[in-house]
Amino acid sequence: MNIILIEDDPRIADFLQRGLKAEGLQIQRAATGPEGLALVQDAARQSAPGHAPTVVVLDLMLPGMNGLEICQTLRAQGVPFPILMLTALSALEDRVAGLRMGADDYLCKPFEFEELLARLEALGRRAKGMASRPSQLQVADIVLDRDSMRASRAGEALNLTARELALLELLMSAPGRLFSRERILSSVWGLNEDPLTNVVDVYIRRLRSKIDEGRAAPLIQTMRGLGYRLEAPADMGLPPTA
Repeated sequence: MNIILIEDDPRIADFLQRGLKAEGLQIQRAATGPEGLALVQDAARQSAPGHAPTVVVLDLMLPGMNGLEICQTLRAQGVPFPILMLTALSALEDRVAGLRMGADDYLCKPFEFEELLARLEALGRRAKGMASRPSQLQVADIVLDRDSMRASRAGEALNLTARELALLELLMSAPGRLFSRERILSSVWGLNEDPLTNVVDVYIRRLRSKIDEGRAAPLIQTMRGLGYRLEAPADMGLPPTA
């Protein structure tokens, strides 16, 4: 696995570089925002099927360009590399902002190296699996482009947050399959989320309001006490997948 580390604190950067190299990982490091953005863009241009997955470790507070701006720019350009954001800011609104800009995971400083490594390994496995998956999902008239992470229904763009896109992607990955709340929570939010939270129900309602509200043929279905699934109604006259 290749790691692109964008961190301006030389002490933290040196610690991470030594630790990750000892684990056999390839490391590239940038100390400023613009330098880091250019490094990731260059790696994306050179990326090819079969290459080792690349994960970006991105500090939030950087000179020249902050981590949120870098993350937003990369996602707008369709760069698919998983992004683990590092920050000393632990407030909920800061974590939410990072995830909405396209970060895949969030780790607050100070952190344990073992936790960082475990999160990187999980993101690397996800990136490796993404390399062999179809770049586009379609169920009925809703289309999700996995490379750009943009979705549309009946040709109309859907304005979805990063978390809503991740939830939609999970449901569209297996049309008609029933996903339990626990499975959705683990897949979209991670194992650290409180299993008693109602966040899954909240986001299902948000997603349903954006893709189904006002439509003649709703796609998201609720199985009370069991979970949720997404599938095309039989009378739509459209192929269920593509």
